[in-house]
Amino acid sequence: MSLRKYLTSRTFFAQLFIAALIIAVLGYLFMHWLTFTTDHGKVITVPDLSKLTEEQVEEKLDELDLAYVLLDSVDYRKGYPKYSVVQQDPLPGAKVKEGRKVYIKINSSGFSSVRVPDLIEKTYREAAPTLRALGLQEGTITYIPNLGKDMVLEMRYKGRNIKPGDKVLKSSKIDLVLGDGKASYEEGIITDTIATPTEEELPNEQ
Repeated sequence: MSLRKYLTSRTFFAQLFIAALIIAVLGYLFMHWLTFTTDHGKVITVPDLSKLTEEQVEEKLDELDLAYVLLDSVDYRKGYPKYSVVQQDPLPGAKVKEGRKVYIKINSSGFSSVRVPDLIEKTYREAAPTLRALGLQEGTITYIPNLGKDMVLEMRYKGRNIKPGDKVLKSSKIDLVLGDGKASYEEGIITDTIATPTEEELPNEQ
């Protein structure tokens, strides 16, 4: 049989149909296997772990077939219990696959200490951002007579004077005493004094 006759024969079309059927079945089985091994279409919503302890995080994620990794602790934050979650990645509500790791950071047990910077004779505009950069807060601002307008003259903490290098807890409020830009002069009291005359100056009695 010539090639031309074979390509137009029933035998060729029957074999072609069988081959296409085999390819279709194999393709279907492969996609089924791929879906099964990669959990295609099965997603899990990441829960909100904020303010949970590490033990609570482990219990909650185990129920969802998720895992967690503790990255580090962060500086103490008010409003969060000690050793509770303050940050997580992925964020709550994210869609992930089974077995995905959730990275967390937990709150410290308390504020760490920091050394008070040298703000004396610096302007308020320089002092304020320096305090904030160290995790400190601005407290009460007081003005006293001094030629240096808005110049820091004293630093106080809880009513007492502090000096550069003293340690305080982060988030502490540092009160600043500033100059008001006016000179402080005391008016002298002029008193007239009468000199006592000497014997030479006294008139001779006749």
